[in-house]
Amino acid sequence: MQQEIGVEDGSLLYERVASHVAGLIERGTLRAGDRIPSVRRLSRQQGVSVATVLQAYLHLENRGLIEARPQSGHYVRARKAPVPPEPRSARACTTASRPSIESLVAKVYGALRDPSIVPFGGGFLGPELLPTDRLNRTLSTIARSAGGAGVAYDLPPGLLALRRQIARRSIEWGCALSADEVVTTVGAMEALHLCLRAVTRPGDTVAVESPAYYGLLRLLASLGMRVIEIPAHPRTGMDLGALAEALGRHKIRAVMAIPNFNNPLGSLMPDEAKEELVEMLGRRDIPLIEDDIYGDLYFGEERPRPAKAFDRRGLVMLCSSFSKTVAPGYRVGWAAPGRFREEVEQLKFAQSVATATLPQMAVADFLDNGGYDHHLRALRRRLAAQVERMSEAVAEHFPPGTRVSRPAGGFMLWVELPPGTSALALFERALARGISIAPGPIFSAKQRFSGYIRLSCGLPWSDLLDNAIRALGRLCAECSSI
Repeated sequence: MQQEIGVEDGSLLYERVASHVAGLIERGTLRAGDRIPSVRRLSRQQGVSVATVLQAYLHLENRGLIEARPQSGHYVRARKAPVPPEPRSARACTTASRPSIESLVAKVYGALRDPSIVPFGGGFLGPELLPTDRLNRTLSTIARSAGGAGVAYDLPPGLLALRRQIARRSIEWGCALSADEVVTTVGAMEALHLCLRAVTRPGDTVAVESPAYYGLLRLLASLGMRVIEIPAHPRTGMDLGALAEALGRHKIRAVMAIPNFNNPLGSLMPDEAKEELVEMLGRRDIPLIEDDIYGDLYFGEERPRPAKAFDRRGLVMLCSSFSKTVAPGYRVGWAAPGRFREEVEQLKFAQSVATATLPQMAVADFLDNGGYDHHLRALRRRLAAQVERMSEAVAEHFPPGTRVSRPAGGFMLWVELPPGTSALALFERALARGISIAPGPIFSAKQRFSGYIRLSCGLPWSDLLDNAIRALGRLCAECSSI
């Protein structure tokens, strides 16, 4: 067996091999359609194991640089069409309204329960991207050794070991939270729910980005809130000028935003804009409820700071969870509610008493032993490649006039359809063909964005997905011609 020297983690070695092959492609040494060296040949050339070369080739496949052909080998993929322009920003909305999207959202969710449907409309990762086996082993070990602690209520603020791990990680984000500032919750949605209830009352007006994640809109509707939509740019997020105007016209009780990789836009608010947002709201004593659930899924060199990093008044209520990175079914989330921590703790006890203990313990262990960071490095590479591959496929197969976002993190694409195309008509036709998408109107309290859709890139690329995007492009062309 070959010995691979100088590398503790095989991921660094396969990256070196992948970079070598990628360089040959970029320099034109290997051109589109050329067969690249066989796995065994490259293994001998590079002095690495066959397993390392296979991992490198899988990485290159995910990046869309090569493709495997059964019984033939690996070949350089042909370059796809250039990515279309970015979607246009929404127009400013001057009136508040009550969200009314429940029936449409229910239809989207209903389709996701059918395993035979291609779930481009879902906001989740494929299970093969998650550390399922390792978590299962960890949970099993903890369950055997936890004794009564594993089945006891873990009353608010939640498991100390987990809160300490979150606080430790927050130093890297520029927040430097203490464990006492963190409250664990049943996923990020409960964190957002508790924070909203702590600072608003039914009938209040809340400002949100537009487009906005439909889960937030449904939450606001369930609490009897009115919504004012603030246009967001697909690259930089919420328009702070439009927000300032809305603050002057309306009595806004809170602002909800996803500054890091907004869902559905994938936008990333620059640090200076985050600081301006926090200061603008601070001068008016308005809380910012910040959803940072995608913050760890960045494609660049550094994790972007949350707006909470600029908070000096305790008005930023930071919410997140491990549902998009580790285990959706564990439902382990958290909030750092600033000056409203006591109210959030009391509401947490009244609403759900406690967060499940064993999942918290498993996630805390995963964070503590370094497994989370190792997993994230691989996950971010996979997601960046999947987003790029989906963007290329939309560019190649959708009709002229289509526009596509360029997210710097997360795993969502926001697609503006050609003029005159109905997202709802496309949704219905696609569903009849076994393909789920998220139509634009569910991302607006007023059901705007009738010519937009959101596509999830959370599943590893496959022939099934490739065929589904081709079919979706044909259906889009049919809807465009109606």
